[in-house]
Amino acid sequence: MFKKIMVPVDLNHADKLQKALNTAADLANHYGATICYVGVTAATPGAVAHNPEEFGRKLAAFADEQAGARGVKTESKPMTSHDPAVDLDDTLMEALEQTGCDLVVMATHVPNISDYLWSSNGGRIANHTRASVFLVRD
Repeated sequence: MFKKIMVPVDLNHADKLQKALNTAADLANHYGATICYVGVTAATPGAVAHNPEEFGRKLAAFADEQAGARGVKTESKPMTSHDPAVDLDDTLMEALEQTGCDLVVMATHVPNISDYLWSSNGGRIANHTRASVFLVRD
């Protein structure tokens, strides 16, 4: 049913993504799908990496670690954005188009009042792409 699963990851908070990572791995094992871990960084130095190339190496290492730990096929797709806080949704949708993923599994927060005014990242992706979206609450 699903061939390629996109999992957006924030390497700063990878420890908070375990439920989403477990869900993606379970689905990948069930369907024989590949997981593509997508990370978004700025071109300027940040907390995770000094530049996009270093960020890409760290994201690739994360994908390799997940493959070994979870027994799934993985790849990584680092994306660079002028301002990740502002451009995150658009950058994730661009990554989705570039990778050809047919399912997105991503962590999300419990909805609050602001979600009635502004949609969440997952909600926006679900409304603007053809891929299925599975939001995982912690």
